[in-house]
Amino acid sequence: MAQQHFSNGRPNLVGARIRALRKGRNLTQTELSEKIGVLQSDLSRMEKGEYKVGLDTLFKILAVFDLDMASFFDEGDPPSAAEEDASAWQEFLSLDEESRREVRDFIRFKKAQQEALKTES
Repeated sequence: MAQQHFSNGRPNLVGARIRALRKGRNLTQTELSEKIGVLQSDLSRMEKGEYKVGLDTLFKILAVFDLDMASFFDEGDPPSAAEEDASAWQEFLSLDEESRREVRDFIRFKKAQQEALKTES
């Protein structure tokens, strides 16, 4: 059976979207390629639009990013709260220890501020 490829006529829409999602989750090409079972060089070529992304590969990518097909192609929708939380968590983890401490301190400050507002009401 021949491998099916997704192409909607827009140049490199799929590759650009994969790259944006990967970078948004702070994944390297090697990390994503291992998760979806392709060579890193093949993933690189997919992101550049040199390779068309097969449907089987696209479904694996959707699973990694916990997206459905409609969400993958609808760039106009804002990210879901779960996607924003996952992205924020990855960004937090990429910080050095001192920066993480500052973020935790800020969260404690904001929680105390909210509690103070509740007691005033």
